[in-house]
Amino acid sequence: MKNFLIVTGGAGFIGSNLILHIFEKYPEWTIYNIDKLTYASDRNYLNPIKHSERYHFKKVDLVDRLAVQEVVKSYRPNAVIHLAAESHVDNSIHGPEPFIQSNVVGTFNILEECRQLWMQEPDEFNDARFLHVSTDEVYGELEEDGYFTEQTPYAPNSPYSASKAASDFIVRSYFQTYGMNVVTTNCSNNYGPHQHDEKLIPTVIRSAMQLKEIPIYGKGENIRDWLFVKDHCSAIEEVFLTGKAGQTYNIGGNNEWKNIDLVHKICEILNKHIDKGPEGDYKNLISFVTDRLGHDFRYAIDASKIKDELGWEPNPDFDVMLEETVLWYINKYKSLLKITENS
Repeated sequence: MKNFLIVTGGAGFIGSNLILHIFEKYPEWTIYNIDKLTYASDRNYLNPIKHSERYHFKKVDLVDRLAVQEVVKSYRPNAVIHLAAESHVDNSIHGPEPFIQSNVVGTFNILEECRQLWMQEPDEFNDARFLHVSTDEVYGELEEDGYFTEQTPYAPNSPYSASKAASDFIVRSYFQTYGMNVVTTNCSNNYGPHQHDEKLIPTVIRSAMQLKEIPIYGKGENIRDWLFVKDHCSAIEEVFLTGKAGQTYNIGGNNEWKNIDLVHKICEILNKHIDKGPEGDYKNLISFVTDRLGHDFRYAIDASKIKDELGWEPNPDFDVMLEETVLWYINKYKSLLKITENS
C-alpha cells in the first residue's frame, strides 16, 4: 500500500524516532513532517533522511487553522499519525493555556481538515486513516495495585492530562459521529534517544555528568511503567496498519519502576562507563526536592488488548535498552563531561 503520511510533531522525541522507523521499513511511503519547532523539537535527528525525495518538512503550528488547511490540501495525505502536543506536566501547571491551544485546538484543526478532504473525495480516500497518540495520564492515578485498561474511566489530574483527555474525546467523536477511520493509542512513559533535556532520564544523566545534584521529587516513591521509544514506534505501526477503526489501544512496557530505583540503575550504568561520581558513586548526587502539585502516584498499563488482538508485545530486556539509552545521552552530553573535568 502506498501511503502519503503526515506525521505531526515529527521533530519531537517520539515523532523523530517514528519517522526514522517508518522511512527505513516502508520505502514506498512518502512522509510529510509538520512541526511547530518548539523548544522540545530538534530537526537534526532527521538529518540522515533530510535530502530524500520521500521525506518533506514544513514548519506548521496546528493552532493556525489556515496553515493546517493549506498543508492538508497540498499534501493530500491518506494517512496521519498525530503526535504533536505540549507534553511537560510541570509546564502545564505553571502555564496551562499553550496546552489547551496545542493539544485541544490543534487536534481539532488537523482532524477536521482531514475529515473534510476525505469526505469530499471518498473514492480517493476510502482507506484513509487517522491515528491519534495519547497518554496513560488521562486515566488519573493508581494505588499500589491495579492497571489501566481501555475501559478505565478518564480522571485527568493536571492541565496536560486534561488537555489530552479532551483531544481523545474529540477524536472518538469523529468516529461516532462521522464514521471517520480513527484509532487512538494511550502509552506509558517513554524513554530512549532524542528525548528533551527536561525529562527525568536526560536530567539525571546530564546532572550527574556535570557533578550537580540529581533532583528527585518527594521521596522518589512514584511509580511509572517505562516503555522503550522504539517499542512504542513498532506498536504505533501495528495499530495503524491493523487496529480496528474507532478503537483505543493501550501501549505499555510491562516494566514498572519507582523513580528512585530507576535513578539508582542509571547511576550504576554511569558508574560503569564514566566512574567519576563523588566518592566513586553518582548516587551520592541524589537530592530530594519538594514534590510537584498533583503528582500522580502510580501509572501502569494493561496492554493485553494490543497483544491479544494485534500480536504486539514490548521487548522485555529493559537492562539492555536502558544501557543503550544512557550511552546515547553520554555521547550527547560528552562536552559537559569535558567541561567538568577541566573545571
